[in-house]
Amino acid sequence: MDGSHPWVLWLALVALLAVSAFFSGSETGMMSLNRYRLRHQRKNSAGARRAAKLLAMPDRLISLILIGNNAVNILAAIIANMLAIMYVGDAAAPWVATISLTIAVLVFSEVTPKTIAAQNPEWFAFKASHILKPLLLICTPLVWMVNSLTNALISLLGFDPRKDRDDGLDTEGFRSLMDVSGHKMSDTNQGMLRAILDLDTVTVEDIMIPRNEVKGLNLEDNIDDIMNNILSSEYTRQPLYEGDINNVVGIFHARKASHLLRSETVTHQAIRRFSEETYFIPETTTLTNQLINFKKVKQRFAVVVDEYGEVQGLVTLEDILEEIVGDFTTNTADEIDEVTSREDGSYLIDGAATIREINKATGWSLPTDGPKTLNGLALEQLQSIPAGNVSFTLGDYRFETELINETKIKKASVRCMRPPATVKDQVQ
Repeated sequence: MDGSHPWVLWLALVALLAVSAFFSGSETGMMSLNRYRLRHQRKNSAGARRAAKLLAMPDRLISLILIGNNAVNILAAIIANMLAIMYVGDAAAPWVATISLTIAVLVFSEVTPKTIAAQNPEWFAFKASHILKPLLLICTPLVWMVNSLTNALISLLGFDPRKDRDDGLDTEGFRSLMDVSGHKMSDTNQGMLRAILDLDTVTVEDIMIPRNEVKGLNLEDNIDDIMNNILSSEYTRQPLYEGDINNVVGIFHARKASHLLRSETVTHQAIRRFSEETYFIPETTTLTNQLINFKKVKQRFAVVVDEYGEVQGLVTLEDILEEIVGDFTTNTADEIDEVTSREDGSYLIDGAATIREINKATGWSLPTDGPKTLNGLALEQLQSIPAGNVSFTLGDYRFETELINETKIKKASVRCMRPPATVKDQVQ
């Protein structure tokens, strides 16, 4: 054999290993592309458009890459065996060729290109698309034949070969995506997105103004008292009822007060005539549905009732919006903080504070599927109203009552006994 032939074979082997590396990297790069980012990049990048068209038919793309990769690897094995015969003879050639080619393919044609493509999928895939697109057109008959055989085999195994890949994200998937990409978003945007996702799991019962805190207008009071309540109220809208809050007959808007004041005499009938129709909603309505319902009925104030029709509280459009963007109203002068931190790491919490408010203020995870307030949670654990201050433990939290009256726990000190989570813990 001519002495120059080994060098021709060596060059051919190196070229085949390079082509194998291209196919291996292309497979990893294409399959590693972020589908959502790719949709955005298609507007401004020709490479992204080519890659998107190739990925629109993933079975054809995979077939093309595997056909090319296997073809060049088989040719490389033949040439490696020929070279081994030249250098070590017929007997040892298969072993030498197999071991040396395996190492070369793994290092140069598999691990290295796939690692580069996995770390830089867009760079690799967009450049590879220049070659893959025309190559797919040339090899269409071969690709079609391979796909037909594999689809038949897939069907025999009980799978659907035409099943499309589902790239959609559910709520938990979107949360995970935000966790991974959180460093690219502001804390404010992250907080609002998380709050929007939570709207499906939170009901109006969780955020409503409870019945015992509702300030309304009783039509059985005298006119002077009613007008004083209207003019001195801090609220724009107030429920109008007769005798008992369960008998709500309308909603009085503060802007109607000017109409009453222009009248020569103010009567109960006039107040009732200027009231708006009451919008009742069940307490189990999720915030997502209620937000849609407020828009649909052109309302922003609702009376919450239970399954028996008893009034449980009030909820407004602003209450739901505050669940997304946070509080944007100022507290009244006589309102005190319901959750106050102490130097020893505990919190002094008002018994009327809701569990959700406590969790938001402290970062805790007190159970929200039971009682809605701290008082309710404590009484559920104690099974009775204690005669004096007591303490109890619920999971990782220790409660100590500090102020009790005959009907409820008014103040309690709560401490989380679990060590603060580190950044590593939060990522895991």
